[in-house]
Amino acid sequence: MSALALSVVLSLVSAVAYAGGAIVQERVAESSPEQQFAPLRRASWWVAVGLNGLGGLLHVVALAYGPLSVVQPLGALTIVFALPMAALFVGRRAGTTAWRGAIMATVGLAGLLALVGASDAQSLDTAQRVAVASVTGAAVVALMIAGRAAHRHPAVRSILLATASGIAFGMSSVFTKTVAVDWTGGVSAGDLPSLAVIGVLATAGMLLSQASYRGAGLAAPLATLTVVNPVAAAAVGITMFGETFRHGTIGTVLALSCGVVATGGLILLTTERIARAETLPLPLPEQTPTRAAEELPADLSGPLTAETLLAGLPEQSGIPADALVAADASAADRELPDPDDGSPVYLYGPLYGASYVPMPVLDRHRMRIKT
Repeated sequence: MSALALSVVLSLVSAVAYAGGAIVQERVAESSPEQQFAPLRRASWWVAVGLNGLGGLLHVVALAYGPLSVVQPLGALTIVFALPMAALFVGRRAGTTAWRGAIMATVGLAGLLALVGASDAQSLDTAQRVAVASVTGAAVVALMIAGRAAHRHPAVRSILLATASGIAFGMSSVFTKTVAVDWTGGVSAGDLPSLAVIGVLATAGMLLSQASYRGAGLAAPLATLTVVNPVAAAAVGITMFGETFRHGTIGTVLALSCGVVATGGLILLTTERIARAETLPLPLPEQTPTRAAEELPADLSGPLTAETLLAGLPEQSGIPADALVAADASAADRELPDPDDGSPVYLYGPLYGASYVPMPVLDRHRMRIKT
């Protein structure tokens, strides 16, 4: 097997490992909503960590055997592999809109990465490393705060946290490349801060990606993470490592077009998740039978008298017995008795199981009613 073919196979296996890790993470987030970032006691979460680590290791080995222009676009196939794997292994089927958005994001990202030209191996100086680490930390914290503020909108919150995770992973790749270049001339103690930054960013990216799957499904956060990670690394490569787009102005225009396509795919995935959340039926409250319904006779085929219906109602307190008047069809046409003590008159009648609240009747002999 040639080196190019080996790099392609390793890249595909790496994408499958990343997809498997994302599926396990989403299942852990759904089954443990109270543990937002790191469910350390869940063995399945550690399986997801292992799958993501395996994917990263295979990606690095693939870069050692094949060119960056081939390996990086193949890494964008993670979301394409994740959707059918989720339907096959966990029964989570994606809709047409989700598939369309995933394909758009993958094609746009693959085209964008394929147009980024390689450059000679370069390293960042101390001032550049401090600047990149500071800007990255500020961006990640700002996105975390925004995600916390958007807790009532799970899809928006997921996209914000997945973006923060992608930035953290992308910048950890930048520092990894910098340390790798430095180690070609020998290992030194000056690389320890960079190694610490790599560990912090990689851990933050893993925890934020876990949090992004809570209540947001699989497709939207995974696609966001898959797109933002290499784009953030490519942005640093273009601005600080001297990397450019191939084919001059035409390549730059094509790269921007690919970026628009990838962004459109992410928007489709986000709106599809929001629409799905809005159409979910709300759980109905449990209904308990009332006392009146429990005491009604089982045979309701025939007509019921008022006494039968009123038997199950609670006793009315505070109403004098002589103030109750039986209501019939001619109640409006006859004179109502006038209690001697001046208390109001109450009417009662068949209520068909409803709660009985007596209403006072105005004394027509003592109050003047003007039209």
